Amino acid sequence: MDKFVKLTSSAIPLPIENVDTDQIIPARFLKATSRDGFGENLFRDWRFQKDGSPNEDFVLNKTIYQGSILVAGDNFGCGSSREHAAWAIHDYGFKVVVSSFFADIFKGNALNNGVLPVQVSPEYLKKLLTEVEKEPNTQIEVDLEAQKITIVHTGVSSDFEINSYKKTCLINGYDDIDFLISNKAEIEAFENA
Repeated sequence: MDKFVKLTSSAIPLPIENVDTDQIIPARFLKATSRDGFGENLFRDWRFQKDGSPNEDFVLNKTIYQGSILVAGDNFGCGSSREHAAWAIHDYGFKVVVSSFFADIFKGNALNNGVLPVQVSPEYLKKLLTEVEKEPNTQIEVDLEAQKITIVHTGVSSDFEINSYKKTCLINGYDDIDFLISNKAEIEAFENA
C-alpha cells in the first residue's frame, strides 16, 4: 500500500445518504479477482445512462469537481460486505472518503485497501459539503498523524478517530503482513523468551 500521512486536495461532493455497496459497485461487475479496473464502474448506474453514455448530471461527470477526496452523505458503505466497493473507490483515485457515518464492514475494507474513511459530525459534514459545492476548488487537508481534517481557506477543522493499529499501517504503507514483518525482531524475541 501507499503511505498516507497528510493529503491536501480538492474534493468531490456526493451529498447522498445511505449509499450502499451495490450503488458503489454494482454486483454485475464483481467477476474479477484482482483489484484493478473496478474504478471504471464506480457508481456505474449513476454515472452512465442505460445506453452507456455519461449522465451529465452526476457529480463524477462534472469537470468542475476534481480531487482525491470524496465527501459523501450520512451512512456511506451500508449494505453487503463486498470488499470490491473499497477496491472501486481506491482504483478510481480516491484516497479519503468523508461521511458522518460509515458501515463498519465498509470502514474496515477501506482501511485494508489504503482508503482513509474520515468520520465527522453531521454539522461539520454539512459545512464541508457547503464549501465544496460553493467553491469546487476548495482545498481540504487531511492530517492522519494529527487526526484532523481542515477546510484550508477557512481554517475550520474537525478531529476524527481511527484505530491506532490501522493508523500505523496507513502511515507506514503496511498491510497486515507488512506489519508483522516490521515486528519480526520483537516476535522472535518473544518466541525465544
